[in-house]
Amino acid sequence: MTYGNCGCGNSSSRTDFGKVRSFLTREEKVSMLKEYKDDLEREVQGVTERIKELEN
Repeated sequence: MTYGNCGCGNSSSRTDFGKVRSFLTREEKVSMLKEYKDDLEREVQGVTERIKELEN
């Protein structure tokens, strides 16, 4: 998933026809933010694993 500049997904929310949507529902915003949070948590996990590899 690609996120907007603020991580909320607004600048990259596309329909099936490739049009950029200007207005998202509250549920869409919440869903995108949760997905963004999950991606960040996976990134932290990867960084933590890499640090452990380098320390050994």
